[in-house]
Order: sequence, then C-alpha cells, then structure tokens
Amino acid sequence: MESVGGPLEGLKVIDSATIFAGPVLATLLGDFGADVIKVEHPDGDSLRTMGWEKDGVSFWWTFANRNKRGVTIRLSDPRGARILKELVADADVYIENFRPGTLESWGLGWDVLSAINPRLVMVRTTGFGQEGPYSHRPGFGTLAEAMSGFAAINGQPDGPPTLPPFALADGVASMIGAYATMVALFNRDRTGKGQMIDLAIYEPIFWLLGPQALVYDQLGVVQGRTGNRAPFTSPRNVYMAKDGRWLALSASAQSIADRTMTIIGRPDLAEKSWFKDHSGRLENQDEVDEAIGSFIAARTTEEVLTAFEEGEAAIAPIYDIADIMKDPQFIERQTIVSVEHPTLGPLVMPNVIPTLSDTPGSIRSCGPDLGEHNLEILVDQLGYSRQELIELENEGIVSNAGMSSGE
Repeated sequence: MESVGGPLEGLKVIDSATIFAGPVLATLLGDFGADVIKVEHPDGDSLRTMGWEKDGVSFWWTFANRNKRGVTIRLSDPRGARILKELVADADVYIENFRPGTLESWGLGWDVLSAINPRLVMVRTTGFGQEGPYSHRPGFGTLAEAMSGFAAINGQPDGPPTLPPFALADGVASMIGAYATMVALFNRDRTGKGQMIDLAIYEPIFWLLGPQALVYDQLGVVQGRTGNRAPFTSPRNVYMAKDGRWLALSASAQSIADRTMTIIGRPDLAEKSWFKDHSGRLENQDEVDEAIGSFIAARTTEEVLTAFEEGEAAIAPIYDIADIMKDPQFIERQTIVSVEHPTLGPLVMPNVIPTLSDTPGSIRSCGPDLGEHNLEILVDQLGYSRQELIELENEGIVSNAGMSSGE
C-alpha cells in the first residue's frame, strides 16, 4: 500500500465489526494513517443500506468507513477463517463485534489469534461485554442509552424518557475504544505482548453520565429529567430571542454567572446571598430564568450575541446543519471538508478530529465498495492466485472478486 503519512502510518488494523461502534473505532485509527482493512460478509455490512443515500451510495457507510480498504470473507467457513488468520498474523489490531462465543465457534477466539500473533491487540466490542448475565444478548447503542441511565434523565420533566436521534452510545464507545487501543499498543511496545480489550457499549456512556452512582449511594437521590436545565448548576437553559431563534446559555462558572446578570441589567440578583454558589442559584432558578428570558425575548439574536460577547459571557444560537454549513467558525477551522467520491464526485463530511499541529490526520478515501480491494489484499498481499479467488467466490466465501475490473 502507498505511504499515506500520519502518526499511525505502519499500523495494520483488521476491522470485521459491523454497523457503528467497532467500525468507527477503526476509522478513528485510519484517520491518522493506520492501514485499516475492512472485512465484510460477502453479502455486505447492513450499514450500506441504512439511512440516507444517493445513487445507491449510503452516506452513513461513506462517512463511518472512510480511510479503509475493503475485502469480503465469510468467516463462518473454515476457509474464510483461515484467511482471517493470515490477515491477523502480522496485524497490530483486530476489531470485532460478534456475540461472545461466536468467534470461538469458528476457531477464531482470542486464544487462537493471540497464539498466532502474540503482539496482537484484539478489541471485542459488544453491547454488554464478554462476561455477565447479559453477555449473550444482542446489543445495540439504543439498549446502552436505555440501560446506562441516559434516557431516564434526557427529556422534559413531564415527558417520556428520550433516546438520542443519533448513535450516541456507539460513538462514545468508539472513542473510548480508540483510546484503549492506543493504551494497549503503548503497553505492547514496552512489553512485546498484546492483549484483549473487552469493550461493552453500555459502560462508556454510563461513565460519561458522571457521579450518579455516588449521588445515589451517598444521598439516595435518583436524578430525573430536567429538560434543558442542569441539576447541578444554574443558569443553564435555552431561551427564545425576539426573532424566533433559540439560544443556549451556560453560566456554570461564578464569574460568568455574575457577568450574565450585569449584561441583562439585573446586577441586583448577583448581589443576593443565594447567588454566590450553585446550590443557591438552583433553588432560585425560576427567578434567574425569568430575568434572562425576559432580556433575550426583547432582543434579536444578533443583539443578544453582541451583548454577551461584549460582556464576556457564554451564549450560542441553536444550530441545525444548514446553519453549521455557513458558520465562519466551522469554515475557518475546516471542521467540514470536501472529499472526492468515485461515484458522487465532491461531497462534504466532518473532518478528522482533533487537530494535531505536527502530524494531522487526513481523509484519503470514502467507505470502500463491497470487496473493492479483494485483489489487492488477497492476491497481491496474501498470495492467493486469481483462480483461487474465483473459486472462493463461486463457493460463497468471498464476493466481488474483482475479476470484471479489466485486470
């Protein structure tokens, strides 16, 4: 494979996970130069047909599997399992998300793969982890969002528990998983020994919710739904401006809370004894919200933003994607970038995050076509003959063997 640059150049990652958490973990590594080989079932990952698409191209697939080379292998067949072992033999990382016991039934468990490659870091991404009474259950991010406690505290006080309209738990798990992978690789490079990472999707989002367990254990408090307010600080809410735009305000720091009261013309509130800490402001948040809401409702969005910027307090408009696409902050930082797609031409997607000063990541390709790199990987790298590849395709072990490409 051609040199791609980036701090993770030379790192070989095998990704046989599906849908989101595991694949995006691999994508985060690929964004910084790792050679990520996407292993799909010959029928293709179901993410290819999920959500919005154009001309048969799934935008979820295009985004979530960028910077990868794609091969198709039926891992449940012994011949497909053998190919995976060959790929893993010199890999640094292997990512999977089959139910516990599935890989073992195919002869591809951790004991087998680590014996083949003692330096391997294997990331096992499942809904509930490799152990515990729920480990055998199918697990998706929605279940994690429900059982982690997130949905219970999300939404209006008089409304139902509310799930996020995007893959929140999966996304959080993928980021934590990428961090854990780099920790394991750091340790591997010191000790020479790889290890297995047991990544349960419900655990990272539970951790992200903060000290709820502490609060319940020590105070017996079960956090409820507070809408756009926060149960630990005030003021924090959304308010509508005169022109109908919603704005989000947070004043969790005392200095910002004091400045906010000055901006809205209510320094008298800041002078009250209860305003001097979070608990006091929470007990009186109706009065605080009324003062802020009245100020904002009497002014346009631009007038509010100008006042808060001049007064050095924190507020921002609620954006949708149309607003984001024309915002100068997003544009100057290239938070969204244009990428060339082989079928659709130029399109835009979120850029690599975060920004590294000396070794930034890059988007080199969109999600691969099904079996796009079968010839390159199975023939050129693993040494299978083209005839063998055709035979594997005829027997359903691979698909799209690439023989119709004119090569």
